[in-house]
Amino acid sequence: MPCKPRKARLLLKEDKAKVVKRTPFTIQLLHGSSGYKQPITLGVDAGSKHVGISATTENNVLFEAEVKLRNDIVKLLADRRSLRRNRRNRKTRYRKARFDNRKKPKGWLAPSVKNKIDTHIKIIDFVHRILPITKTIVEAAQFDIQKIKNPNIQGKEYQQGDQLGFWNVREYVFWRDGHHCRGRKGCKNKILQVHHIESRKTGGDAPNNLITLCGQCHKDYHAGKLKLNLKRGNSYRDATFMGIMRWAVYHRLKEKYSNIKLTYGYITKNIRIKTSLAKSHMVDARCISGNPLSKPLNSHYYFKQVRGQNRQLHKTNFKKGIRKANKSPKYVYGFQLFDKVFYDNQECFIFGRRTSGYFDLRKLDGTKVHTSANYKKLKPLESASSLLCERRQGVSSHQ
Repeated sequence: MPCKPRKARLLLKEDKAKVVKRTPFTIQLLHGSSGYKQPITLGVDAGSKHVGISATTENNVLFEAEVKLRNDIVKLLADRRSLRRNRRNRKTRYRKARFDNRKKPKGWLAPSVKNKIDTHIKIIDFVHRILPITKTIVEAAQFDIQKIKNPNIQGKEYQQGDQLGFWNVREYVFWRDGHHCRGRKGCKNKILQVHHIESRKTGGDAPNNLITLCGQCHKDYHAGKLKLNLKRGNSYRDATFMGIMRWAVYHRLKEKYSNIKLTYGYITKNIRIKTSLAKSHMVDARCISGNPLSKPLNSHYYFKQVRGQNRQLHKTNFKKGIRKANKSPKYVYGFQLFDKVFYDNQECFIFGRRTSGYFDLRKLDGTKVHTSANYKKLKPLESASSLLCERRQGVSSHQ
């Protein structure tokens, strides 16, 4: 259970405890104790981009945090696929055909979805390690995407999507746009093509990301001769993720912990409005825990998930046909990427490094501390992790 800073200093000074973790500062007793614990409820505001965490007792908030999840996995997988295709074209060695008998295992999830679910589990496990949690409540929403698109949808209409009666997405997009180019005004070119508003890597081939252009307008747009003020339609990626993760997180937590419960967004919203609390991920998590009026802390923790490994052998940008090796050393003068260091009376993280011993230092919100700090002026605080953490004063700024 949490204790006063004075008591923690005395326990450490008398060698009755040891430091387990620096952020959040955690100590472990080296002798027996009475084992007195208060019931603690952990509220989890699950999300596809941010996660809110709040561990509360009936009277006090013990721990609150906001977690920013990764959203770059789809692009990284697309880059990897492109690199592999290019490599296969360059190296034309004959390979025997491989049997097309590969099957996805039961419960398979897309890598981007699996990573976010794993992070939810990881942060919940982390809180269970530092606090004696007695009950965990997770808010997980399920969205009716068809109802969002068409509020009047009923019965059999759920089985009849927008593309009913069309051979493929391309044919549907042409029909939707009236078989006319939407590039230059008055363009009557009959040779039509489908253009991706967002990159295919990240936007995909959904109809709301496609638009009809003629061949000439399409070519001029990519050459920079034509400007189009285009915005893709509503994306339901986040809603889809929430529908997938709802039960995946619940069943995995059920295997680890006994007292797990689910709640819903409308209940959280009702509690927040009744108690006149400002909306934020951590406040929602506090409402989910069932103790919305617990005395809040004057600080909270911000976690940011970052990439753990980069196995790419060559950089994608190269000149004159020469591919530059992507082989930066892991350690430069004892420091590695994402180490937490102390520089100029500030705690910050290494976001870039040079073999000459100069480092790019930043906060987790992107604030630049120094773009070229010498290694001699850095003091190591914490080694790198895939889940970076910093302590912040006041309430969460992300609404």
